Amino acid sequence: MKKLFLIIGAPGSGKTTDAQKIAAANNAIAHYSTGDLLRAEVASGSSQGKTIESFTSKGNLVPLDIVVQTIVGAINNSPKDIILIDGYPRSVEQMMELDKVLAQDFNVKLVSVIEVKVSEEVARDRVLGRARGADDNAEVFKNRMRVYLDPLNDIQKFYNNANILKVIDGERTIDEIVSEMKIYIESQC
Repeated sequence: MKKLFLIIGAPGSGKTTDAQKIAAANNAIAHYSTGDLLRAEVASGSSQGKTIESFTSKGNLVPLDIVVQTIVGAINNSPKDIILIDGYPRSVEQMMELDKVLAQDFNVKLVSVIEVKVSEEVARDRVLGRARGADDNAEVFKNRMRVYLDPLNDIQKFYNNANILKVIDGERTIDEIVSEMKIYIESQC
């Protein structure tokens, strides 16, 4: 059975970097970034990539069916049994749809949702400081932060009620965050 860990956090919280480091340090763990999966589709030049770009270029959420199809494909195609997916869910609809899909898939268990918590100020400074792409500017960041925060309470409540939400302080050093997260993930497997 595959064990799934979802890692959520504000733009710039470090969730992708944290997950990459954990997967690199443990051969049994695969990591997929929702953003990277979607950016790869955009880069492919496919019609689905063009649809994705029409949403991401404005900081908006990609349509539910495309995101869920992308996530489920990554899980099913993973050669490893412990899977970290960061940047998902970003809406109540995404959360509910994945919950529905996983309820029917007895080969995958959602073990935990890890929230990397940072203040909006820290998130903004990190995103604007990295300027990784066209979507790393103040206007798009403001929209991305709103898109992240609007459903957050409902997402936290849902996973808290399922007793699988773990909150980690994302304002420490990368090494401290990665160490805590890695120990937690390994303790759940």
